[in-house]
Amino acid sequence: MSWQTPLLIPVVCSAAYWLLTAWTVSRFFERPVRVRPSGARRPRVSLIKPVCGLEKGLEENLATALDQDYPDYEVVYSVQRPDDPALAVLERLKARSPERVKIVVDEACAGPNGRLCNILNATRRADGEVLVYSDSDMYLSRSYLEDVTAPLEDPRVGVSCTMYRAAGASWLGETLELLSLNSDFVPAMIFAKETRAASACPGASQAIRRDTLARIGGLEPMADSLVEDYDLGVAVEAAGLEIAFVPVVERTGIDLSGWTPWWRHQVYWDQNTRAANPVGHFFTLLVRGVPFALLYFLLGGPGGFAWLLAALGVRLATFSHCARLLGDTEGLAAVWLLPLRDSVGLAVWAASFASRNVHWKGRVFTLRGNKMVEVPSGVPF
Repeated sequence: MSWQTPLLIPVVCSAAYWLLTAWTVSRFFERPVRVRPSGARRPRVSLIKPVCGLEKGLEENLATALDQDYPDYEVVYSVQRPDDPALAVLERLKARSPERVKIVVDEACAGPNGRLCNILNATRRADGEVLVYSDSDMYLSRSYLEDVTAPLEDPRVGVSCTMYRAAGASWLGETLELLSLNSDFVPAMIFAKETRAASACPGASQAIRRDTLARIGGLEPMADSLVEDYDLGVAVEAAGLEIAFVPVVERTGIDLSGWTPWWRHQVYWDQNTRAANPVGHFFTLLVRGVPFALLYFLLGGPGGFAWLLAALGVRLATFSHCARLLGDTEGLAAVWLLPLRDSVGLAVWAASFASRNVHWKGRVFTLRGNKMVEVPSGVPF
């Protein structure tokens, strides 16, 4: 055994993980989407869209909330600042459908998590029996409300989530971000759900009954959490209810203005995983096979080129399989960048442990476990 041999441990573990992930993703998408009988009662739904500032494709994405094949729903757009530039967009959308749209402007915040405070303010004004939380950068299909709320017909289900994929990358950094979400984050969530290896409750697309929200004590206790969607899932499961994943794929946008925001957002994703599951996140080192295979090859390990080819082959083949199931044509076109993304991902993983600071919408927070403490403007960090 050569001294380089330990570098092959992540290569072997990674191959096993990605093959198993491809299998679980296949099994997940083989399941039929739950369909209500045509005459079944559909509860009134409040579709809540938290908004913070202008972003690429904002009006187009938000407008999809107004075009749902669902009989009884309202749309609640929520911002926190009265000078938010997105307000002009929201007013145009309200003019298109004044009977359906509410606009909430409320600076109140129960904690440092601005997104959750935005959702809380909207929830207080919503009147639906079912609350659907959908991020502002989500482009929704016409069947979205029907798909995401149908599992709640089962009283054992506490929260329902759809899958999503990134789309709309316009430069290299955004393409690498797209690959991070579509090749790692989404398959990993499905893997965790299918194998019950960890809890997952993706926050960009959730539906919950109002009585379930009351049963778990509301959202307020999560207002200082970085990973509030994970906390919501934990609370739902602690109440004896299930998290349902719906095998449909919606679309989320990418809007990064440069390399610094790109790096910060990459670290942010891994900080979320670390905050939710620090032990599990540490051991994701063992499923980062491509950079370790490359290092083994560069250090002259026996059979190094064959090991590198094998690692690349498994990674590219399993990603391509999952990408087709997700409808990720952009990821398939950029598959040649995946080895670069995986190699950079190793540096991002290390940075997620080295940095305690999180950047979000121009604000900086220090992490204490899963809790956020805002760093005042002008304070060095």
